[in-house]
Amino acid sequence: MPIKFILTGSQEAECKQAIALLENVKSSAVLADKGYDTNELREWLKRQGIKAVIPPKSNRKEEIECNYWHYKERHAVECLFGKLKHYRRIAMRYVKKAINYMGMLSLPRHFYG
Repeated sequence: MPIKFILTGSQEAECKQAIALLENVKSSAVLADKGYDTNELREWLKRQGIKAVIPPKSNRKEEIECNYWHYKERHAVECLFGKLKHYRRIAMRYVKKAINYMGMLSLPRHFYG
Protein backbone atom coordinates (compact mmCIF):
# COMPACT_ATOMS: atom_id res chain seq x y z
CA MET A 1 0.00 0.00 0.00
CA PRO A 2 1.22 3.52 -0.66
CA ILE A 3 2.71 5.31 2.35
CA LYS A 4 2.64 8.84 0.94
CA PHE A 5 1.84 10.47 -2.37
CA ILE A 6 1.89 13.94 -3.91
CA LEU A 7 -0.27 14.94 -6.85
CA THR A 8 1.56 16.88 -9.55
CA GLY A 9 0.85 18.12 -13.03
CA SER A 10 0.83 15.50 -15.76
CA GLN A 11 3.94 16.95 -17.45
CA GLU A 12 6.01 17.36 -14.26
CA ALA A 13 8.94 15.03 -13.63
CA GLU A 14 8.31 12.60 -10.76
CA CYS A 15 11.90 12.77 -9.52
CA LYS A 16 11.36 16.37 -8.37
CA GLN A 17 9.03 15.09 -5.62
CA ALA A 18 11.24 12.20 -4.46
CA ILE A 19 12.96 13.98 -1.58
CA ALA A 20 9.69 15.44 -0.29
CA LEU A 21 8.14 11.96 -0.32
CA LEU A 22 11.09 10.33 1.41
CA GLU A 23 11.38 12.83 4.26
CA ASN A 24 10.44 11.27 7.61
CA VAL A 25 10.29 7.77 6.10
CA LYS A 26 12.58 5.25 7.78
CA SER A 27 14.26 2.97 5.27
CA SER A 28 17.59 1.27 4.67
CA ALA A 29 17.31 1.43 0.88
CA VAL A 30 15.34 3.18 -1.86
CA LEU A 31 14.48 1.17 -4.95
CA ALA A 32 13.55 3.37 -7.89
CA ASP A 33 13.60 3.25 -11.67
CA LYS A 34 15.90 5.20 -14.00
CA GLY A 35 13.64 8.24 -13.90
CA TYR A 36 14.91 8.92 -10.36
CA ASP A 37 18.59 8.82 -11.31
CA THR A 38 19.55 12.36 -10.31
CA ASN A 39 22.67 13.53 -8.51
CA GLU A 40 20.55 15.57 -6.08
CA LEU A 41 18.54 12.53 -4.96
CA ARG A 42 21.60 10.30 -4.71
CA GLU A 43 23.45 12.87 -2.58
CA TRP A 44 20.42 13.35 -0.30
CA LEU A 45 20.09 9.58 0.18
CA LYS A 46 23.80 9.32 0.98
CA ARG A 47 23.52 12.07 3.63
CA GLN A 48 20.58 10.21 5.18
CA GLY A 49 22.49 6.92 5.23
CA ILE A 50 20.08 5.28 2.79
CA LYS A 51 21.29 2.95 0.07
CA ALA A 52 20.27 4.07 -3.44
CA VAL A 53 19.25 1.13 -5.63
CA ILE A 54 18.64 3.09 -8.82
CA PRO A 55 19.91 1.94 -12.22
CA PRO A 56 21.89 4.65 -14.03
CA LYS A 57 20.43 6.38 -17.07
CA SER A 58 22.05 5.40 -20.35
CA ASN A 59 23.31 8.95 -20.93
CA ARG A 60 25.05 9.25 -17.53
CA LYS A 61 28.70 10.22 -17.96
CA GLU A 62 30.04 8.66 -14.75
CA GLU A 63 29.44 4.99 -14.19
CA ILE A 64 27.38 4.12 -11.10
CA GLU A 65 26.91 0.63 -9.73
CA CYS A 66 23.44 -0.77 -9.12
CA ASN A 67 22.61 -3.89 -7.13
CA TYR A 68 20.23 -5.51 -9.63
CA TRP A 69 19.57 -8.45 -7.32
CA HIS A 70 18.14 -6.02 -4.76
CA TYR A 71 16.45 -3.99 -7.53
CA LYS A 72 14.24 -6.97 -8.43
CA GLU A 73 12.30 -6.40 -5.20
CA ARG A 74 10.79 -3.34 -6.90
CA HIS A 75 8.18 -5.62 -8.45
CA ALA A 76 5.95 -4.99 -5.40
CA VAL A 77 5.62 -1.33 -6.42
CA GLU A 78 4.84 -2.28 -10.01
CA CYS A 79 2.19 -4.72 -8.77
CA LEU A 80 0.55 -1.91 -6.77
CA PHE A 81 0.35 0.31 -9.85
CA GLY A 82 -1.00 -2.62 -11.86
CA LYS A 83 -3.78 -3.15 -9.31
CA LEU A 84 -4.64 0.55 -9.23
CA LYS A 85 -4.90 0.64 -13.04
CA HIS A 86 -7.63 -2.00 -12.89
CA TYR A 87 -9.84 0.71 -11.46
CA ARG A 88 -10.56 2.82 -14.51
CA ARG A 89 -11.70 5.74 -12.40
CA ILE A 90 -8.24 5.99 -10.84
CA ALA A 91 -6.23 5.22 -13.97
CA MET A 92 -8.01 7.79 -16.14
CA ARG A 93 -8.57 10.36 -13.37
CA TYR A 94 -12.17 11.17 -14.16
CA VAL A 95 -12.51 13.12 -10.91
CA LYS A 96 -11.76 16.81 -11.47
CA LYS A 97 -10.86 17.95 -7.95
CA ALA A 98 -7.50 16.89 -6.54
CA ILE A 99 -8.91 16.39 -3.02
CA ASN A 100 -11.44 13.82 -4.30
CA TYR A 101 -8.79 12.00 -6.32
CA MET A 102 -6.46 11.84 -3.31
CA GLY A 103 -9.35 10.39 -1.32
CA MET A 104 -9.75 7.56 -3.83
CA LEU A 105 -6.02 6.81 -3.63
CA SER A 106 -6.17 6.75 0.18
CA LEU A 107 -9.04 4.24 0.43
CA PRO A 108 -6.94 1.08 -0.06
CA ARG A 109 -4.63 2.17 2.75
CA HIS A 110 -7.58 2.48 5.15
CA PHE A 111 -8.98 -0.93 4.20
CA TYR A 112 -5.74 -2.90 4.09
CA GLY A 113 -3.27 -0.82 6.11
